[in-house]
Amino acid sequence: MPILKPLAASTALSLLFSFTPAHAETLVPLNGQTQQQIQSDITACQSQAGGSSSSSSDSGRDGGGRLRGATAGAVAGAAAAEVRGERHEEVYDRVDDDVKQEYRQNQAREAAAVGMVVGGSRDRRERRDDRRTAEQASSTSSSAYSSCMQSRGYSITP
Repeated sequence: MPILKPLAASTALSLLFSFTPAHAETLVPLNGQTQQQIQSDITACQSQAGGSSSSSSDSGRDGGGRLRGATAGAVAGAAAAEVRGERHEEVYDRVDDDVKQEYRQNQAREAAAVGMVVGGSRDRRERRDDRRTAEQASSTSSSAYSSCMQSRGYSITP
């Protein structure tokens, strides 16, 4: 078993702890790079790959799809009930205002329930899409970082 030189061993150990990509990798300098050169190369490749930027899976959204869906559904349900009533104006005018109000509220309630389901479903789909996009970006960034470091004379093993 080969014995590592003290400098190479300390360099390899420091690389394991200073290099913080998404997955733990071992970085081995192949051309006798100094510690300063290694750190410089790591910084340059991370910058080039976009690895130093933080990723946000929220994209500024606060969720709340269920509430927005319920609100939109309630408004749409009440409006649809009013339109239906106006289509049958001769009968609708003879109905008591309390009955009209109750009918609109029931229609709004039913549409709000549907809107809440639809809004929640949209939120889940958007979060799932955001996670996929973040994973793809991370994979692309990791690949770009590895390519950069290999072009500078390093071996990278997962």
